[in-house]
Amino acid sequence: MSARSWEAENQGWLVAAVGRVRALLARAADPEAAEPQDPPEWTMERPPALESLAEALGLSPFEHDVLVMCAGMELDGSFPATVLAASGTPRPTFSVALAAFPEPHWTALAPDAPLRHWRLIELGAGDGLTSSPLRIDERILHFLAGVAAPDERLAGIVEPVRGEGALPPSHAAAAERLAALWSAPAALPPLPFLCGDERSGKRTVTAAAAGALGLTVFRARATDLPAAAAERETLVRLWERESLLSAAVLLLEVEDGDGPEAQRAAVALAERVRAPLAVSAREPLATDTRPAVRIAVDRPPADEQRTLWRAALGEDAAALNGALDGLTAQFHLGVREIAQAAAEARPGPGEELAARLWTACRAQARPRLDELAQHIPPAAGWDELVLPEAQARTLRDITAQVRQRARVYEEWGFARRGARGMGVSALFAGPSGTGKTLAAEVIAAELRLDLYRIDLSQVVNKYVGETEKNLRRVFDAAEEGGAVLLFDEADALFGKRSAVKDAHDRYANIEVSYLLQRMETYRGLAILTTNLKDSVDTAFLRRLRFVVTFPFPDAPQRADIWRRAFPPATPTAGLDPDKLARLSVTGGNIRNIALGAAFLAAEEDGPVRMEHLLRAARAELAKLEKPVSAAEVAGWA
Repeated sequence: MSARSWEAENQGWLVAAVGRVRALLARAADPEAAEPQDPPEWTMERPPALESLAEALGLSPFEHDVLVMCAGMELDGSFPATVLAASGTPRPTFSVALAAFPEPHWTALAPDAPLRHWRLIELGAGDGLTSSPLRIDERILHFLAGVAAPDERLAGIVEPVRGEGALPPSHAAAAERLAALWSAPAALPPLPFLCGDERSGKRTVTAAAAGALGLTVFRARATDLPAAAAERETLVRLWERESLLSAAVLLLEVEDGDGPEAQRAAVALAERVRAPLAVSAREPLATDTRPAVRIAVDRPPADEQRTLWRAALGEDAAALNGALDGLTAQFHLGVREIAQAAAEARPGPGEELAARLWTACRAQARPRLDELAQHIPPAAGWDELVLPEAQARTLRDITAQVRQRARVYEEWGFARRGARGMGVSALFAGPSGTGKTLAAEVIAAELRLDLYRIDLSQVVNKYVGETEKNLRRVFDAAEEGGAVLLFDEADALFGKRSAVKDAHDRYANIEVSYLLQRMETYRGLAILTTNLKDSVDTAFLRRLRFVVTFPFPDAPQRADIWRRAFPPATPTAGLDPDKLARLSVTGGNIRNIALGAAFLAAEEDGPVRMEHLLRAARAELAKLEKPVSAAEVAGWA
């Protein structure tokens, strides 16, 4: 039977039920009135909405008639006159119901009885409980009429979730476990927590589990839940009712950045709801009345990611050769991100497609990282670095290890020994201006990855546990997009652990310990810079893959830096790099002096000369409160 014919027969059934109740009221006013007629047997494939509601909510025959009486007031124009004749008032009340309907019972008026517990009817103002006018709830009226209209009081709090295609095997297993928890009979079912780093996948897993049971999914954010207990209790009742009416489950989403108040509201709601429900959170939250079950929903492993790439790219995947291995080695994307990157990169020839896929993958994590760190577009190349041979070789070794991770860890089996130490971490130590940040740009440009500088003011938090939470968000977002992390002036964050004298020392040490652990498991490249290597925790130094010391440049190195200080398009005249190299400054100072001299020359509408560099050098060293000796600038002007 089609949905259209069910709607028509359901309307007929409801009209017959209203007619029967109207006849009961008429006989209460006039015993000689016609006998009420029961509705005919229904032949629909599924029960009428009124009967399915009565069965689902446990309505007694008397409560069934009370609900129909209230519905009749909205559906039948002659109904108020019948009520007026039976009770002397045009509004239905419990008093007239007790007098007119068979099998009356006082307990139907109780707050915990179905009519009031499920908010099926509303009591208006009156002199007493039995004389207060009754009105059917709007959502219930729509349901009885066969209209699928979610309760408007839930709008802005819950919204529908739709499935997004086939699941990878790891997510399919999670969906099967979730469905089994929901379908297992239990007086107090355990509370499932969908944990892990795959945010969008948790919705897809929930939708798949619900679909297996013939249910639909709605989601609610923890930050949208009411904090007041009374409002939250109303929400619980409304959602439990909606779950029964719509055959729906609820997914509560708790994000890492949600505060303690939002987390408490989510737990309080989850513990009260007696309907299929799941909580999406990084880790299970503490519960008091319901046992918690952790279901891992992480980003798919590399082999599943390759399968997802092939499915998303179709026949184009065959032309990529080993490019998919490189993508899965560098980027740790979820199901939705892979589909989005594939859609963004297609169509096009195979070689260009590989480059576009790489760019699309880099873009996936940028929105999350832009909230947490500063994006530095890596534009520098190896020829801009002036370093001793040993340091330059070490930087190339760092680049090679990042590039060859897939081969060493997966093909050669090192990953099977454990996740610790799989990331590449390096400390760049040296005086300010010696090229530490420039070296990070060069490596990121060589690897075609994004470079993000961590803003410590946005990471370090005086409240206990918040620093670790912020760092976890940074690492997770960077790991997803394969970004290079740059912790500038890292000694402020990765300093030596102190003796525990008070609670502040204890929690500061916990932060450092967390960083040590997280750095070991980070899949990408993390670069730390410091001007004070001796202040960095020695335990932390032992866990770093590379330590590169950037020395103060000597005269020949300074001359090389001066030769590269001006872009080819800059007009210069009479510049002597050897004379300029006598000025004892770092590469960063040289770049500032060159830029300042360029502005001076541009103002004079001429080329950059030694006299311009002299003026710019005096200004730069005055800023540093460093005197300029005559020997250093001899012959400059």
